[in-house]
Amino acid sequence: MDTLLVKRDNEFHYPIYFEQDFKELSRALFEEKLSGRRICLVCDSNTFSFYAEEVKKELEKVAEEVCVFSFPAGEENKNLHTVSKLYTFLIEREFDRKCVLAALGGGVTGDLTGFAAATYLRGIDFIQIPTTLLAQVDSSVGGKTGVDMAQYKNMVGAFCQPRLVYMNLNTLKTLPEKEFICGMGEVLKTGLICDDEFFRFVCREQEKIQNLDLEILASVVKRCCEIKAGVVERDPKEQGERALLNLGHTIGHAVEKLKNFTLGHGQCVGIGLHAAAFLSKERGLLTEEEYKEILLGLEEYKLPLKTEGLKAEKVLAATKKDKKMEHGQIKFILMNGMGKSFIDKTVTDEELLQAIEEILI
Repeated sequence: MDTLLVKRDNEFHYPIYFEQDFKELSRALFEEKLSGRRICLVCDSNTFSFYAEEVKKELEKVAEEVCVFSFPAGEENKNLHTVSKLYTFLIEREFDRKCVLAALGGGVTGDLTGFAAATYLRGIDFIQIPTTLLAQVDSSVGGKTGVDMAQYKNMVGAFCQPRLVYMNLNTLKTLPEKEFICGMGEVLKTGLICDDEFFRFVCREQEKIQNLDLEILASVVKRCCEIKAGVVERDPKEQGERALLNLGHTIGHAVEKLKNFTLGHGQCVGIGLHAAAFLSKERGLLTEEEYKEILLGLEEYKLPLKTEGLKAEKVLAATKKDKKMEHGQIKFILMNGMGKSFIDKTVTDEELLQAIEEILI
């Protein structure tokens, strides 16, 4: 079993398993001392049809009981109403603090399940079984959980680290193209944060990656997890460095909300990366060549650089409602060269408007 350990002394430690099927899942639970418990497998309607039965059978090898809670797929269902239904499901089945929640699916399922685990009975164990590229490279690692509130992204949430993360890379073969593209938005973001060579590697290997070469994909997923795990270990609750992971997200989240989630999260991150790169270039932090290289990398993975039907002033207003605001000032992530991001609290509304105009049609 290929694993990566995420740990912070006296706070948390958990393994990430990189596999090509679900056959080692029961052994992973046994090794992490999670066997012999009742498990609630949480998934959306899409993942339910693909993997729920297979994963349930694997969990039953070591669990006292496994039941399945599914909810309609879609970001619009990542809310307190769905969490309330999950609470009711658990209460009616008398789930106690020794029970485990297992999140099977993408970022929506992982975020929602993690939030429920953090709050049900003041906290129970949960595990992540991410089946999308975006969840595998980003949202399943790090312990950020939450749900949307009135369409504002992750405004209600908690930090809750999983007990383990189990990735079956073969699940990427069932992803719709849009979902794969969304995952690549987070992959490219990860390289631009702190590893320009990784960004360039992903761009060079574009054909193999898009053809789902599992050897290359495994190395990409693991490198993203290594980078994120390192940041999370040093700053688990986003008091400083972890904010760098929000590169492309401030404007990206605003666009995602205003487009009423018709664009995927990773697509909006791509648009946000364009805005961040433009702002960085305008400040003289990126060369014209670096700026064009970033845009080309996004385009090669079919990530949108612009969106239509929005007003710049409304996008700006939406950024002000972002949870990353601090004393009325946006913590914006800029790039001082490729792979060298930093937090900046001096970005003006005028600069933001200029960057927003650049990403609007």
